[in-house]
Amino acid sequence: MTPSSRLPDLDALALLVAVARRGSIGAAAREVGISQQAASERLRAVERQVGVPLLRRAARGSELTEAGTVVTEWAVRLLQVAGEVDAALATLRDHRDREVRVAASMTIAEHLLPGWLAGVRQRRPGLSVSLTATNSQAVVAAVSEGRADVGFVEGADVPHQLASRDLVTDELVLVVARDDPLARRRRPLQPAQLAGLSLTSREAGSGTREVVDRALAAHGLRLAPPAVEVTTSTGAREAVRAGSGPAFLSRRTVAHELATGALVVVPTTGLDLTRTFRAVWVGGGEPPAGPVRDLVAVAQSSSARSSSGA
Repeated sequence: MTPSSRLPDLDALALLVAVARRGSIGAAAREVGISQQAASERLRAVERQVGVPLLRRAARGSELTEAGTVVTEWAVRLLQVAGEVDAALATLRDHRDREVRVAASMTIAEHLLPGWLAGVRQRRPGLSVSLTATNSQAVVAAVSEGRADVGFVEGADVPHQLASRDLVTDELVLVVARDDPLARRRRPLQPAQLAGLSLTSREAGSGTREVVDRALAAHGLRLAPPAVEVTTSTGAREAVRAGSGPAFLSRRTVAHELATGALVVVPTTGLDLTRTFRAVWVGGGEPPAGPVRDLVAVAQSSSARSSSGA
């Protein structure tokens, strides 16, 4: 039920209760921290609002009318309940500020999130973090359904049902083990040639798979059935190192292996293999205040430094 326009606000009711307790408008004004003139004007406004006189004013003070006594008794009860609700809300805010539930795509969870969490814990010592590492599709579902406070996804599209913030652009590269015949290839593979390869592939629903599928679909092509399907970028990387088929992986996740020569990039052409890492949450344009906002800020700052240093 929506309160009528006759119901004064809590501050006005608290002032009325203070008058009843102190016996004068001046003493009540000092108690609540406003001028006597402001208190008098507010009380007159309350009387106009409720439609009955609440105070009898005299040179030596003010006393409640019969209606004022009844309204004051109601006000005491209402203010008590409001205080209990305020305390409960403070408890909820405190809990929110001490714990954050994060869902992240596998690539982000494995390679970027540990640094971001270290950064946010410097801002909020004692923060408790629960992490779900899964594919981007499942991250969006977890945040949308309230099972996670914030998510980090990778992919070509912005999830339309959530607010989001772009963090950094990522590039997928086709990698093979150094003794794979494709490692010696110098001419870039064409989209049709790539579609015919049996890849070591991420599962459907992952951001990596989405980008590759979309890049080939732009040429009217589909991937051949994968040789191996795995659920993490680390699993795909290690499978390729062990001699499995080539895999599309984030350049970030194979930087060490490329530097040591354990893996080799196979050149490709005609495909848009870029994607964006994003933070996602339920709500408006700004992340929810508290650890979620701090975590997104740390991720954005770290991503900006990474991009500038690349």
